Amino acid sequence: MKDPTIPPADVRKKIMFYDSEDRQARLRIRCDFDGITQSQFFRMMLTGYIENDELVCTYLKQYKEKYNIQGKNKRDKIDRIVKSAAEKKQKFNLETEEIENIFDIIATETGL
Repeated sequence: MKDPTIPPADVRKKIMFYDSEDRQARLRIRCDFDGITQSQFFRMMLTGYIENDELVCTYLKQYKEKYNIQGKNKRDKIDRIVKSAAEKKQKFNLETEEIENIFDIIATETGL
């Protein structure tokens, strides 16, 4: 069965990065265990990140705190923006497209 998340060849872009040989081998083993390809894994994670999946966002927040990826003020600012957006979504019962526009506006106004 063809992976429905793969865009047509004329519009897709290659995403590439480097990591250690050990971590790449461990990734292949884990993906094989879970019955997915590396590409499927990265598409799943990318989708979770783009769509603001709560579990993905929680993991990223914990990782950034643990490894001090961003300053505390920046992380707190992001948390306030996310919380404000969630409150507005609930208050106004907004649809996904409208929510994306709000995030764009907030990011523009706050300089993120």
